[in-house]
Amino acid sequence: QLQLVESGGGLVQPGGSLRLSCAASGVTLDDYAIVWFRQAPGKGREGVLCISSSGGSTNYLDSVKGRFTISRDNAKNTVYLQMNSLKPEDTAVYYCAARNYYCSGPLFTGSWGQGTQVTVSS
Repeated sequence: QLQLVESGGGLVQPGGSLRLSCAASGVTLDDYAIVWFRQAPGKGREGVLCISSSGGSTNYLDSVKGRFTISRDNAKNTVYLQMNSLKPEDTAVYYCAARNYYCSGPLFTGSWGQGTQVTVSS
């Protein structure tokens, strides 16, 4: 079973930055696409960014374009979400999950962890 663990969230002021990490123990992520998604209070889950097994990225939200970037470090078996110029509307629980090789591939719905809370507030 692939089980991912998210970390790096916290409280930040508008305009600040956070780097979220998505990691797995005992399983190599090299052959998986990893997608970050988020869920704000009272809203449904929405995809944010995805990175394929080959490193190509897919952006699902115009609102984060130019502010968020996704990357992976296979040596560390970790995928990152760098979030800059944060806005209050970015407040949400952020999750990562795995897809089969490509960002267009099937989602392993049981792969996500408990998520990490990001709160953007002054």
